[in-house]
Amino acid sequence: MHATVHAVFAATARRTPEAEFLFTESVTAAAYGIPAGAIRWGEASAAVERLRIAYAAAGYGHGHRVGLLLENRPAFLLHWLALNALGASVVPINAEMRSAELIYLIGHSEISLAVTLPERAADLRAAAAEAGIAFDTMDAEAVDAIPPARSAAPHAGRPIGADTECALLYTSGTTGRPKGCILSNAYFLCAGDWYAALDGVCGIRRDAERVITPLPLNHMNAMAFSTMVVLVAGGCLVQLDRFHPKSWLQSARESGATIAHYLGVMPAMLLSAPPSPSDRDHAIRWGFGAGVDRKNHGPFEQRFGFPLVEAWAMTETGAAACVMANREPRLVGTSCFGRQTNFMEVRLVDDEGRDVAADAPGELLVRSAGADPRARFFSGYLKDEQATAEAWTDGWFHTGDLVRRDVEGNFFFVDRKKNVIRRSGENISAVEVESVLNQHPAVKTSAVAATPDAVRGDEVLACIVLREDAASGSEQLAASIVDHALAQLAYYKAPGYVAFVDALPLTASQKIQRGQLRVLAQALPGQAHCIDTRAMKKRQS
Repeated sequence: MHATVHAVFAATARRTPEAEFLFTESVTAAAYGIPAGAIRWGEASAAVERLRIAYAAAGYGHGHRVGLLLENRPAFLLHWLALNALGASVVPINAEMRSAELIYLIGHSEISLAVTLPERAADLRAAAAEAGIAFDTMDAEAVDAIPPARSAAPHAGRPIGADTECALLYTSGTTGRPKGCILSNAYFLCAGDWYAALDGVCGIRRDAERVITPLPLNHMNAMAFSTMVVLVAGGCLVQLDRFHPKSWLQSARESGATIAHYLGVMPAMLLSAPPSPSDRDHAIRWGFGAGVDRKNHGPFEQRFGFPLVEAWAMTETGAAACVMANREPRLVGTSCFGRQTNFMEVRLVDDEGRDVAADAPGELLVRSAGADPRARFFSGYLKDEQATAEAWTDGWFHTGDLVRRDVEGNFFFVDRKKNVIRRSGENISAVEVESVLNQHPAVKTSAVAATPDAVRGDEVLACIVLREDAASGSEQLAASIVDHALAQLAYYKAPGYVAFVDALPLTASQKIQRGQLRVLAQALPGQAHCIDTRAMKKRQS
């Protein structure tokens, strides 16, 4: 039984050294300026071992944390595996992050080293200086120039095992800053084992699957599901730089992909292209994802010839409480994501914590079956024991998602109870965006909510109350506010709409009335005082 991510990787590499481990297709190769083609298991193992030796010589070990700002490049996986072998944890850094986000992440995680794209090194060092953290950066290829560790390994001498921290992933919460989810080796191994054991529509063929995903390696889906099933069951990972609707099928064909990971916005984009006789010219057997629009689910499967299998999980739960519609009937087009499995326990409760009746929506509460309800979940929120305890109130993990269960036990996603905007698969904390908008000199106060977007699911809408001495709301001022946000936040978090309002909906205690705000956000686009700024939200080079 393997106790670490590196151990399971090394075992598969020994078993299939000549097989393809990572495949970079042409579009991703061009985007990153790296060679297209395959890295074999044996080659990857040798590269990981070189890195492991170099990191150990530089003093890195059990309990250190190292940032990785490497996008979806093969180097991310090689450095992660090498560090994991030493008991060091990795902190994936979204390459879209800008100053305010980097200052917070570096200060909160206390990383002293980041492996980064050369063009972002100066940004990281400036953020670390602002956060008051002694800090080094290195290029992913600089194996012979790893900066020496600035401190001894915090857990030197302790055995490295299943409970050792493997990664620290940041996830947007309902209030305040993103939370750092501490994820152990056991968490990742559970995900790989669960995925490799799937049956029904989603059976896994050992050493034969080629898993294609455009999802980012700084999210749990790509780190803990698509990567881990390949480490556990063998086969090949096809990690795209991102989702390119026009070339996605071409990439699937070129790579020989047999399983595809998706988010709900992706099927919508693929369906928007004119039908082609080549739509079924691929080897994909099934897709793993969540959030496909009901109206698109059936038409997509009919046109492209493979099932989109809906699932539910969170960063905090991993596979320990994953539910998946991998067995028929899948109830296509109903937002059904499967039935309860025997390794987990589930409750659906109302606002008073009472169990709801069949077909009534309630908040989804989950835990592991057995003696330890937290087994293989996240280990806790870094530096936030109170938030961890609140999430586990009464011994159940409170997901914040509203779900209903029919009399036959099928689960259907209803809505998010939490105040999180989900745009193109990215979770965005409204409070985080508001804290940046409120720093603009013309802004008295702001409130951010989701408004529907036909392509991206949600779009960020900001209601702005201007200062008394500010000019009246205009397109120019809206653009200035969005520019201010773009300088501080990843582009997708910036407002896609700026609505100038006289006042915000507030509670008696002067807190933002989120329910009323959500209703307001539905109606504002198209009104004269609501400026459409979506064209300003572009991925930055």
